[in-house]
Parts: sequence; C-alpha cells; structure tokens
Amino acid sequence: MQYKVIQRILGLLIMVFSLTMLPPILVGWMMGDPELTPFWEGFLLTLAVGFVLWLPVHRERRDLRLRDGFLIAVLFWTMLSAVGMTPFLLADELNMSAADAFFETVSGFTTTGATVLVGIDSLPRSLNFYRMELHWLGGMGIIVLAVAILPMLGVGGMQLYRAETPGPIKDAKLTPRITETAKLLWYVYLALTLLCVFAYRVAGMNWFDAVCHAFSVLSTGGFSTHDSSMAYFDNGLIDYITIFFMLLAGMNFSLHFVVWNQRELGLYWRDSEFRAYISVIVLLTLTAFALLMGFHTLTDPEQAFRYALFHVTSVMTSTGLIVTDHSVWPNLLPVLLIFSSFVGGCAGSTGGGIKVIRFLLLMKQGIREVTLLPHPAAHLHIKINGEPVSEQVVKSIWGFFAMYIAVFTVFMLGLIAAGENQVTAFSAVAATLNNMGVGLGDVASNFAGLNDFSKWWLSLAMLMGRLELFTVLVLLTPAFWRR
Repeated sequence: MQYKVIQRILGLLIMVFSLTMLPPILVGWMMGDPELTPFWEGFLLTLAVGFVLWLPVHRERRDLRLRDGFLIAVLFWTMLSAVGMTPFLLADELNMSAADAFFETVSGFTTTGATVLVGIDSLPRSLNFYRMELHWLGGMGIIVLAVAILPMLGVGGMQLYRAETPGPIKDAKLTPRITETAKLLWYVYLALTLLCVFAYRVAGMNWFDAVCHAFSVLSTGGFSTHDSSMAYFDNGLIDYITIFFMLLAGMNFSLHFVVWNQRELGLYWRDSEFRAYISVIVLLTLTAFALLMGFHTLTDPEQAFRYALFHVTSVMTSTGLIVTDHSVWPNLLPVLLIFSSFVGGCAGSTGGGIKVIRFLLLMKQGIREVTLLPHPAAHLHIKINGEPVSEQVVKSIWGFFAMYIAVFTVFMLGLIAAGENQVTAFSAVAATLNNMGVGLGDVASNFAGLNDFSKWWLSLAMLMGRLELFTVLVLLTPAFWRR
C-alpha cells in the first residue's frame, strides 16, 4: 500500500473541496444573510487540514494501484464528510450535535436526502444552498470530478474511477482516456442541470429555488429548501418537470452522452436496462394509480396519476422528493414504494439502490434456472442488448445481491437493538442504504427523532450504499492488507 501517495492525494482533494464553501458565502452575501462566519471558518479549517496532509508528502509521485483506489475512495468520503460538517457545527442557529452534523453532511454527499433539520424554510439561504451543493457534487461523485483535474497535478485516475463509479460493469469507457470520460460525464451532468434550472424558472420558481432543486433532482438527492418539499409549490407543471428530470437522472449518463453524440433517440429503447427501468416505473405507477383511485384516497384522476408517477419515480430513483405524505396512503403502497428503492436507478446514474441492470440479470438468471429444470442439458445464455453476458458477471451479481441482503439485515438489527421499532428500522435502513431518504414510522417526516447511535449507524449505511458495499467491505478482508 502506497500510504504516502494516498496521503498526498487526500490532502489535494480536501484542499480542492475547501473551495466549495465559498459559493455559499457569495449566495449568503447576495441574499443578505447576517452571519457567514461558519463558512469562512469552515473554509480555512478545511484548507488547513488538506494542506497539513499534503505538505509532508507533496513530492511523492508513483502510479496508483486498484487497491490504493479503494482505500482512497473510502477515506475520502469519510474525511470529506468530517470536514464538510464544520459549517453545520459552527452555525449558532442550528445548534447541531456532531452526530446530527455528520448525518446531514453524509446524507448530502451520498445524495440520500434524509435530514435531521426542522424549520428548513427559515434557514439562512447560505446554509440551504450548501446542503444542495453537497448533493450536486456528490451526485456524480467528487472523485470522478477529481479524475478530470488531478492529472494536471500529477495523479493518474483510472484506479479511482473504477473504485468509485457505480454499476456492475466498470471498465467501459466513452473515450480511450479516463480523464476525458470523466469530463464528458460532467458535461452531460452540467447540461441537464442547467436545463432543469431554466425549466423550473419558466414554471414559476424563483432563481434560488430553481437552482437548489435542480441540484437536488439531477443528483437524485432529495433535499429541499422547504419542509414540505415539492408540495410547497403546489404546481402541476413543476411536478411534471421534476418527474422528467428525475427519470433522466436515474438513467445511465453514458447512454445520455451516446444518444446526444449520435443524435438518435432510438438508442434509448435499444438498451435493455432502459427498457426494464421504464417498464418497472410504468407498472408501479399504474398499480399506485389504481390503488389511490380504488381506495378513494384521491378523487381527481389527473392528480392521482401525477402523485403516483411522482412518488414512484422519486422513490425508485432514490431522489426522495415528495408532493404529499405517502405514508398515509393505502398500506400496500408505502411498502411497495420502499421495495422499489431496492431496484434503484440504472448503472452509471446518480441513483442509488442495487441498480436495474443487476435486477434484470437476476431475473434472467432465475428464469433460466426454471427453464433448465425440465431441460437440464440445454445451453442457455443470458443476454443484455443482444450480447451474451459472461457467467463470471452473473456470478458476481448474485454475490453482490446476497451481500446486500446480509448488510441490510445487520443494519436493521442494529437499529432494533438501539430501540427503534421494526417499521422504523426497516424503512430507515432502506432509506439510507439505498440512498433514497424517505422512510416510514418515526422517520416518515425526518430523522431528527433518532438517537445519536442510530444516526452514526445510518451514516455508515449511507456511505456503504454510495460506495456499493464492496468498496468498503474489501477493506475488512485480511487479503486486502496483505503484501
């Protein structure tokens, strides 16, 4: 393990991250916030921490190995959250404990959107903007952003990209150079964000809310500048704009780029994962609509359809924005929505969960096993986009699925042991491990009522979900540390 090189990279990344505390200062100054000291102090403290880490080893120059990339990914997200929580800790109006500040910061970076804050409408604009900025930066992964700029500082990026990028197949690149790949993904991300901002502004949002909610939607985050989330606007057009961009954010950003590059929308439908993604959303939306109308929860068909589509899209893509309290819907629906968050978004998206491609392969494998029962000698291949998938990929996805269930069980039992009831424990772990943010029971509105242990415990769940389990779990194996 090249510890000095790792220390140098962490120092560089943290110093770069310190700059993210400057935009909230500008926003606060423009909006007339009376107190911006927490951000100035946070900026200086974060810059100092990064500089102290970097200075002793700034001459170290060696190529990274994949093993180093895994360690950097985990350390960076942990340390980033530790230094990123300083504005929350230093803001007198929040009076947050370390557990609360860390939870809020991790929730922002991992694009989970679970919050411990109450009275969000009255927060200083600088703090609200900072929360959204955390979402936006975490959406595509700060490490992927760093891959695009670190080569200029003498740091190679392929190992970092493979350790950070979500999805079961990580070696596919849009361009031969990983730096260019990262840049292209960010161009797509930025372009969609700007489109969302202008769409919101045209629909009636002010510029501040438009920018903040575009950050939240494109990162599939879920933070809002209002306690009532999107229900605050009570605007059907805003709801449909949000649905549209949540759908885009839950799709593979590489696919967005290929479609844009080749100017052919039909490429979307030719993608097996996209078809599965849309099919699940349509099926769940029709089910939710039928139940809402059948139980007379809502009587206006258009509103019932819009609310059903909004919440299905929001929860499945792990965004977590809401237009109404779905916890009071017919009992089947809230639970069905929670289960949809396990499917999550597509690989290569900003969404959380297990990912659509993995579920698609699991279903195809299950169907193949059933088909082989009466025909055990048959040779059947699992195909994605018309191409056979290697047995090694199928095997690794079964391993990931089994580990996901095991990790979920451990986190849920930990919450129950900490005193939470079963409904709260189940939904809170689903909300955090799937980076979705919306729970049931005692966390239906927010996570403020949980004890400190539960907040630290769920912060770990959010980090593991964001790094897709194995990046963290591999550090716990003796083989990883062996020379």
